[in-house]
Amino acid sequence: MNGRNSLGFAKEPRDTRVVVAMSGGVDSSVVAGLLKREGYDAIGVTLQLYNHGAAAKKKGACCAGQDIHDARRVAERLAIPHYVLDYEARFRERVIADFANSYAKGLTPIPCVRCNEKIKFADLLDMTRELGADALATGHYVRRVEGANGPELHRAHDAARDQSYFLFRTTNEQLQVLRFPLGGMEKREVRAIAAGLDLAVADKPDSQDICFVPDGDYARVVQRFAADAAQPGDIVDMSGRVIGRHSGVIHFTVGQRKGLGISGEATPLFVVALDAPSARVILGPRDALRVRKIALTEVNWLAPMADAVDCAVKVRSTREPVAARVFAKDDGCAEVELSGGESAVAPGQGCVFYDGTRVLGGGWISSAEPLSRAA
Repeated sequence: MNGRNSLGFAKEPRDTRVVVAMSGGVDSSVVAGLLKREGYDAIGVTLQLYNHGAAAKKKGACCAGQDIHDARRVAERLAIPHYVLDYEARFRERVIADFANSYAKGLTPIPCVRCNEKIKFADLLDMTRELGADALATGHYVRRVEGANGPELHRAHDAARDQSYFLFRTTNEQLQVLRFPLGGMEKREVRAIAAGLDLAVADKPDSQDICFVPDGDYARVVQRFAADAAQPGDIVDMSGRVIGRHSGVIHFTVGQRKGLGISGEATPLFVVALDAPSARVILGPRDALRVRKIALTEVNWLAPMADAVDCAVKVRSTREPVAARVFAKDDGCAEVELSGGESAVAPGQGCVFYDGTRVLGGGWISSAEPLSRAA
């Protein structure tokens, strides 16, 4: 391997110290197991991020009571050092409170992105430096590829498991240190390795997207952090006609059709916009969800920024990328023109730019212009 070990360092694995972010799930446990098997100086670190009663016991949660116990058991099985850091206060402030405040503003936030940005890739990288480690390894399904101008972030080999959308806030500086050993694997391979290493988590269910919402009741979490978020208001059509009442915009997201609490309309209606200051939920036909232009803020570039970039963009984690042109602005914003339009583009979600499998960057969606008004 041209004098380099599997993590890209020009020294023996035993001389390469790696911090492994261990959430207690099968993915991060396998990362620790693989590195230990290859002879790396691996150190497991687990962040305790919350302990909301039932959430700490719920199957599929992460970074809570049972998961910390599982991470500790894996570390003992592998005979590697293991540290647990109490980051509950930071997680509550940087992720949960941000999630609640965003929903109260009529946005549809992605707490997993904020957690990676504000906690895991920030504080864990600090810990990596403090421990004198060469790299921080995680169980994310994404690939780090050495390019002509340094490391690049690419989609995972297993498209069904790809998590690159959730890592668009990763910086070039962080990519110098980060490693993703599972990026070229499929989930079945990972579970087989876990079984082969005799890890107790080999059959453990995958973690849920919103780990701190144990019962799926987002509104309850939002109200706990933003007490005035559940302001009742009108449900209106696109002409402003009142067709119903609601108990808070926090119960809705752009593109939603079910649970609207209305009846008697001739055609199916969808949430096309949320007006949080006026506490209005605006409904319209499916065609009204189509947009051609998207405005972005806080754009993070992982490739050299150009005035205009032809690429593919992904506006939700479950969507496939679609053709677009991104126009960069000096203020950290950007405008996206979608070649064929896109539906249900929700403010608060991410818009991630791709060139093939490579992540070029991404930003937060602040607004979208309906296709009918696009120039």
